[in-house]
Amino acid sequence: MQRLDQSPTDPAFVQDPYPFYDRLRAAGPLAFWTEYDMPVAAGHAAVSQLLRDRRFGRENPFPPPRPPHQAAFWAVEDHSMLELEPPRHTRLRAQVLRAFTSRRIAALAPEIDALSHALIDAFPAGDFDLLDAFARPLPVRVIARLLGVPETDAPDLLRWSNAMVGMYQARRTLADERAAATAAAEFTAYLLDIFAAKRRAPSDDLISQLLRVSDDGKLSPEEVTTTCILLLNAGHEATVHTLGNGIAGLCAAGLWGSQISEPVVEEVLRHDAPLHMFTRYALEDIDIMGHRFARGQQVGLLLGAANRDPEVYETPARFDPSRFPGPPASTSFGAGLHFCIGAPLARLELLGGLRALSERCPSLTVSEPPRYADIYHFHGLGALKVRLP
Repeated sequence: MQRLDQSPTDPAFVQDPYPFYDRLRAAGPLAFWTEYDMPVAAGHAAVSQLLRDRRFGRENPFPPPRPPHQAAFWAVEDHSMLELEPPRHTRLRAQVLRAFTSRRIAALAPEIDALSHALIDAFPAGDFDLLDAFARPLPVRVIARLLGVPETDAPDLLRWSNAMVGMYQARRTLADERAAATAAAEFTAYLLDIFAAKRRAPSDDLISQLLRVSDDGKLSPEEVTTTCILLLNAGHEATVHTLGNGIAGLCAAGLWGSQISEPVVEEVLRHDAPLHMFTRYALEDIDIMGHRFARGQQVGLLLGAANRDPEVYETPARFDPSRFPGPPASTSFGAGLHFCIGAPLARLELLGGLRALSERCPSLTVSEPPRYADIYHFHGLGALKVRLP
């Protein structure tokens, strides 16, 4: 297996990781990323196969000791279905799917449209950051409505979420770990107050439904808390990055102001994915793709690299919505057991948000060259400065 070196915090890599991904793909179905000390897959076929291979999972068979200062974070994360395998994962996901129904999601379309137009109505004059004015508030307010928490709490929800996902960034520091633990504790305390209010006056929101499931003994109180945090964090973090990356991509390709359709959304998801690495552990000794994985060894699945595989997508660096439908879907939502449960909501938000913005602001231009934030494994802009005529 070929070994390749590349710091994930190197400024050039942060701004454009795709040349390194090309080198990884050329090395074969698996290559060894030295800085991560693990094999990684960068091709679409290899990533797709490993996402579906049940011999790999998210639970580490040999979990390392955790420092005490991280305890509050893991008190939440240890109950996340994203980090679990069957049978517990199966039970959790089944109960959440009963609440996260396609009918409930589809019913949000008019609200997404109305909220998008309200945000556009409030755009400031002159140059402004479209992430702050549109891409961040849209998904967090939508998921707040779905869960049944006050939209006015959005700034706190964003702050806690950003701190918690910092645990998965390559540049993580001790200060980041302490901030994530503090955010997890504050988020938990906030939700316990919300739960008490919902028990006194239940409604048709997602939290009320999850509490009813908990009262039936099918979810523990800790699982309800963690599920709400997971849905909020995952329900907006990736969508913020996808909106920003997609708008920048459309503008750079000279396509801004064109009709926003489902193929445009699929190309936005493929072209510049919001999450670039998803790691899994070998749950047993495995021989695959010319490599023997020992139980507990990690493999990195490079979603952003798979989405630029020229074996699957012709001229993959080009932003070209006309390629869909046709080639396989991107790997941006994962696949297999851990396929993103919020994919239908994310697609709906992207379609509604981009369509409203394009129709209302067809002459929008990017006023400063966008730069990506140093947040790998995630991949999103630090800001997107735009101008309206």
